[in-house]
Amino acid sequence: MKVKEVIGLLEDLSPLAYSEDFDNTGLLVGDKNAEVSGILVTLDTLEAVVDEAIENNCNLIVSFHPIVFSGLKKITGKTYVERVVQKAVKYDIAIFSNHTALDNSWNGVNTMICEKLGLRNRKVLIPQNETIKKLITFVPNESADKVRNALFEVGGGNIGNYDNCSFNIKGIGSFKGNEDSNPVLGLKGELRFEEETQIGITFAKHLQSKVLKALFEAHPYEEIPYEITTLENHNQQIGMGMIGEFETEKSETEFLKFLKTTMKTDCVRHSKLLNKQINRVAVLGGSGSFAIDAAKKVGADAFVSADFKYHDFFRAENAIVLADIGHYESEQYTKDLLHSFLKKKITNFAPSLSAGRILISQINTNPISYL
Repeated sequence: MKVKEVIGLLEDLSPLAYSEDFDNTGLLVGDKNAEVSGILVTLDTLEAVVDEAIENNCNLIVSFHPIVFSGLKKITGKTYVERVVQKAVKYDIAIFSNHTALDNSWNGVNTMICEKLGLRNRKVLIPQNETIKKLITFVPNESADKVRNALFEVGGGNIGNYDNCSFNIKGIGSFKGNEDSNPVLGLKGELRFEEETQIGITFAKHLQSKVLKALFEAHPYEEIPYEITTLENHNQQIGMGMIGEFETEKSETEFLKFLKTTMKTDCVRHSKLLNKQINRVAVLGGSGSFAIDAAKKVGADAFVSADFKYHDFFRAENAIVLADIGHYESEQYTKDLLHSFLKKKITNFAPSLSAGRILISQINTNPISYL
């Protein structure tokens, strides 16, 4: 199995098209055509993690956080980032990161937090904009079923809990080919009117190349008429953070103690307690201060995230309990998510690889210690 095939599987879980603009996701180091000897899953790629990969004959590191975040002008080994890249290149180790693509995935980082906390009735906290596309095409009536089904087969027409969704209008189309044309229907230079079906579907933006490929292969015309537009509709399964509910509400103190134990953190920094019960909880793995207002807007009783600054806690404004559990702690279960996903998927493609060559890093990469 090649590196690019593993990346293809990971893109099923978290398409890179949904990475944030500031991020640096994808294959950061290595050859996408290299055969995979083993996979090491980690939260961060440090030198010790690369050494661990070498010791275990793993030539692909799947790292949630990208080791190369901004541009490198030199690779001299002066910084830990440069040393990681140097060693990875020296030992032919590829490094892949899906970071904010996994943050925005319905089955990603925040789902893991919700599962650990036992939150039900989950919804995306901040839906990502412009993730839904619309395709309009015009097809001769006798070819409409073929084209429509081809679009459905690649994921076109999927809306929430429904698939094979389309809207169809029959009408009359006109066209006239020039001297260089080779019309399927009619003759070049002849104005022709044809009974056609207008097919309209929506699709997730990461599927655009597949949708167009299916359209071009199934459509009978020489020049294929189609329009693609970007919709402002929110995709209910793509975006940052989640909100869910406890089966049984908890007191604030009970909630904070439960949070500390469940998320295995030595410290929970929180805003003023409000003497209220905690039922609706918003979560966002990693640095989440930008989502405080969103958590308040959806009526969350508490918001669990990390990296809150001093003045961020004032933004609670007696409306919500803010709980900072630490950056590493909020994302720690991401390794388990990626490892479990790869083990399950790769069993179908390369049983020998999944049997024992997909490993979770045993290196604790948390740079923060508590006294």
